[in-house]
Amino acid sequence: MNVLDDIIAGVREDLAARERQVSLDELKARVRSAPDAIDPLPAFQSHGVSVIAEVKRASPSKGALAQISDPAKLAAQYETGGASAISVLTERRRFGGSLDDLVAVRRAVEIPVLRKDFIVTAYQLFEARAAGADIALLIVAALTDSELAGLIERATSIGLTPLVEAHTGEEIERAVAAGATVIGINNRNLQTLEVDTSTFAKLAPLVPEGIVRIAESGVKGPKDVFELSRVGADVVLVGEALVTGDDPQTAVADLVAAGAHPACPHR
Repeated sequence: MNVLDDIIAGVREDLAARERQVSLDELKARVRSAPDAIDPLPAFQSHGVSVIAEVKRASPSKGALAQISDPAKLAAQYETGGASAISVLTERRRFGGSLDDLVAVRRAVEIPVLRKDFIVTAYQLFEARAAGADIALLIVAALTDSELAGLIERATSIGLTPLVEAHTGEEIERAVAAGATVIGINNRNLQTLEVDTSTFAKLAPLVPEGIVRIAESGVKGPKDVFELSRVGADVVLVGEALVTGDDPQTAVADLVAAGAHPACPHR
């Protein structure tokens, strides 16, 4: 069993426990009464490189990263720094997150919020939307073609924007075939947790024009934003570099400024 399989096994166990506590019908009722989702595409498709800033306590590769006692406060700092969206890790066992974190962040910011988790069922999409998410991560490597297409369709039908994550050329082909309009290219191999920062540059040309390209993992500072823009990034997703720094608001502002710099290639 590789790392991704192990994580998903734990996710399914935790999911089964939540399903016993809250029915799908109850979640659907919550979604029907929830405010409309915020569309992230206008920001993601705007001039320059947008920044998704992440609330992330831990990771399978590094263990504990930061003591985040107030995720809402951190998210508000990210928003003030100019982030276009906030990513919230909600997986509990390896990342120390929860849906409560997402709820708190949603209340604190006015920009789109991403539920970053290992989503394998429609129940989790309804959970995400009921908690206030506007975007949901779908990982190609964790899903069959039919599962991926079905989850993209379901997410869209309830107002969520699917962020479809790929790590290989074959996974990009599968994402496009399933109908993805936003594709994240992860420099981290989720089966081994190794990071190769050249992955985005190799794979970005395979993403058809008109689809938003998000660079994930390994983004540490403004120089990386310049380089990723040069090879086709529309958006960067940054977590570890922000939560381990001393001033997350300024760190986000520096990334945003790099993405907006006249010398930075744009769409």
